[in-house]
Amino acid sequence: MRPSFFHHLHPPTIPARQARLRYTLASGGLAVFLSLILLVTGLLEMFYYIPTPDQAAASIQTLTFLVPYGGLVRNLHYWTAQFLVIVTLVHLLRVILTGAYAPPRRLNYLIGMGLLVLAILLDFTGYILRWDEGIRWALVTGTNLVKSIPLIGNALYTLLVGGTQPGPATLIRFYGWHIFGLTLAAGILIAWHTFRVRRDGGIAVPPPPLREDQRRITRYELVRREVLAMLLSATALLLLSSFAPAPLAAPITATSVSQTARAPWFFLWVQQMLKLGNPFFWGVVVPLAVLVLLSLIPYVFPKPAKPELGRWFPKSNRLAQVVALLILISMIALTLLALRPAS
Repeated sequence: MRPSFFHHLHPPTIPARQARLRYTLASGGLAVFLSLILLVTGLLEMFYYIPTPDQAAASIQTLTFLVPYGGLVRNLHYWTAQFLVIVTLVHLLRVILTGAYAPPRRLNYLIGMGLLVLAILLDFTGYILRWDEGIRWALVTGTNLVKSIPLIGNALYTLLVGGTQPGPATLIRFYGWHIFGLTLAAGILIAWHTFRVRRDGGIAVPPPPLREDQRRITRYELVRREVLAMLLSATALLLLSSFAPAPLAAPITATSVSQTARAPWFFLWVQQMLKLGNPFFWGVVVPLAVLVLLSLIPYVFPKPAKPELGRWFPKSNRLAQVVALLILISMIALTLLALRPAS
């Protein structure tokens, strides 16, 4: 069989043991696939979305209830965005727990961290574009966290919202970042990340003399598995989008902030920490410290031993595993606390 363009994106053969679903979790390929779904559905939504404060929420309601299949497109865009954040987090965790960040993959690990940040920012800016009562906490509190940064906070706040308080300029700026700035940056990093995967030798495995299993699969079998994973995920997303509508609230009309409002789910852990005290420390310093700590794993933590590559939980990088799991457990615990009903 003559390889197609998609086959050429993969190496001719890869180790069979490291190509198993229970090792890769199909997270890398699924992240790219979900990004393509977001691109297509986002382009379709642009035909109806009006980025002005008085028409943004109304245009979303028009798309959802009056445009044929508009509700399905919006639901698909929303749920795909949530799953992209989850899949990207799973991919990062898989890389850490298997030691797949060892040289020469350290740079690509940082590129992957950048993609995780962009996925969260794209989800957050898309969340704000609803411009309804449901996004008020994220809009006001999220932008005020920027203002809390010493020395440069006020300047950054004005740059972000386009004035002394959120208004029409804020929506336009978030729209511009969501459609152009962040999307362009994500496209560049996805292409760079994919190129580095091939450049760095594909899946992290021990050197040939140290491999317990010498079997390999062809690129055709790999593509077949990826297509199957994409079809299953697309089916699940379509079913979810058909029966679970994306959040929708009334347009913003009041100036007060609801005390029951919540951050988007991926920032609930930050919202819970803000209850502990200083907003700059708990809302800016701690999240940035977590990001920096995760980014430094390939550089300051012990390197995984070559014979242990290509397997889960190698002993040689146990410290990195413990740190990553403690961060994950802490974030989940804080998120669950934030979800508790107010007493």
